Amino acid sequence: MKLTSYTNYALRSLQLAALKSPDLVRVDDVAQIHKLSRPHITKIVHELGRAGYLETVRGRGGGFRLARPSKEIKVGDVVRLTEGPLDLVECFNPERNTCPLMGICILSRKMQEATAAFMAVLDDLTIADIAANRGQLMDRIAPLELPSQETPAR
Repeated sequence: MKLTSYTNYALRSLQLAALKSPDLVRVDDVAQIHKLSRPHITKIVHELGRAGYLETVRGRGGGFRLARPSKEIKVGDVVRLTEGPLDLVECFNPERNTCPLMGICILSRKMQEATAAFMAVLDDLTIADIAANRGQLMDRIAPLELPSQETPAR
């Protein structure tokens, strides 16, 4: 199984939001930490916001945060959102299948079982789980973040 980098960075964005909760996370920080383009992260955050995983705040001092508790966000659900159907082989999709072995092929059945097992593991994993070692993760992330853009006190 191979997931897209889009899914990886969607999960990383949710993980960072869990680590920083309840504070806002800046798109620029995610882009800096993972060495990605700002528009790429903006697109991911927008989709996660539309799906109800993130709350986004626009404007100066804006950013994003989790829209619900991290223990309620299943990694499997995020993967389904960002990947769409996991059609490992063409016979998984009846609309595009051209295989004459459909319905009798043991390989196809086993690939479906493997995909179901893979997703079962991800369905048992939450964003809280992938942010559980907060101290270690923050120690790695801190040197990679941009300096805070807070307005100086007057």
